Amino acid sequence: MKTNKKTAPKKIRRILAAALACVLLLTGGSAAYVADYYRADPEAVAVFSADAAAAAVSRETPQKGVAAFIPPSPEAGFIFYPGGKVEAEAYIPLMEACAARGVLCLLTEMPLRLAVLDPDAAEGLPALYPQVKHWYIGGHSLGGAMASAYVSEHADAFAGIVLLGAYASADLSETHLRALCLYGSEDGVLNREKYEQNRGNLPPDLTETVIEGGCHAGFGAYGPQKGDGVPTISREAQMAFTAEAIAAFVSSGQNGADGLT
Repeated sequence: MKTNKKTAPKKIRRILAAALACVLLLTGGSAAYVADYYRADPEAVAVFSADAAAAAVSRETPQKGVAAFIPPSPEAGFIFYPGGKVEAEAYIPLMEACAARGVLCLLTEMPLRLAVLDPDAAEGLPALYPQVKHWYIGGHSLGGAMASAYVSEHADAFAGIVLLGAYASADLSETHLRALCLYGSEDGVLNREKYEQNRGNLPPDLTETVIEGGCHAGFGAYGPQKGDGVPTISREAQMAFTAEAIAAFVSSGQNGADGLT
């Protein structure tokens, strides 16, 4: 039987994801593993939400497991994959900050808070908002790696990718995509060796920025992360910097050869 080369990688990822899920559920420590994750800080989320309300950002749930943050006149759309073992709600402040700057954001919720269990979470989401012509995808840490895997097979549907404390796990070097890579100077979680090893996977149109004083956990509102460095800037400052960088990145690409849905 002839194998479709385009669908084979997706099938392999789904098989591996299913296998991992079975392992987690069948092992004696599965309950402890599932319960051990980084939870969103509700007070921090509430503070940021007040700022988003002032910018007239609306929020809706277009489908199960997806939260949408919608500005009055979105310039582009951004699909976001959360970091590994981090509650999706922890990224609400960043999504709202991006939306307040004109970017419609779709925050995906992953099974067991692991993007590797649903790398195709972005499937069909751009079609929910046909008025948005330019779409970007990205994520934090493991979420960024899985977003790169997805977009490697769907590059024609996107204008670019945003990696926060993450590296591209799939080859995007020959695509038209634009890439934005952000990480904190004090990030103690990002594997710098793998980051450099995978640099060749990134497309030529790359914007890379080190956030001075930033850390790995500073992209979300979930408190300190094991193994992370000590930040010298506030979480609020890192998120504001990140939102500004994403908005500028999206805006600068609107006159380029952006991918369309």
